[in-house]
Amino acid sequence: MKTKLVYLVVLVCITSFSAVAQDWKTNFEEAKQLASKNNQNIVLVFQGSDWCAPCIKLDKEIWSTQEYQNLAKNHFVMLKADFPRKKANKLSEEQELQNKKLAETYNNQGYFPYVVVLNKNGKVLGSLGYEKISPTQYYNKLASFK
Repeated sequence: MKTKLVYLVVLVCITSFSAVAQDWKTNFEEAKQLASKNNQNIVLVFQGSDWCAPCIKLDKEIWSTQEYQNLAKNHFVMLKADFPRKKANKLSEEQELQNKKLAETYNNQGYFPYVVVLNKNGKVLGSLGYEKISPTQYYNKLASFK
């Protein structure tokens, strides 16, 4: 009986975690293809996941919430351009190069966090940073860029 209970708890935990996980893309071309296929906009997030306090807050208060994920699931392709500083979080050279190219094109001022809404072809529709608002309000701001 205890074994069945343990398996049930593990299954519930795994299911709960996967239900909350945001489907982040890290490849710009893949994100554009998916956005074209589904006629969606791309939300490109420039972040420093292991050093930027507002980036960490944005992740915790918006991106990681079930509320935001439910709203955005069928409306946006989420694309992450991360710039970690700790050796333990080092990206591949290929990913670093791609993120730098994205920054040259869409974030040449080097703001963090910086959220850019792009159409399916990569044209900028609008941008914003961290704001202390609800996930629904943040989603509505992103969705207002057309």
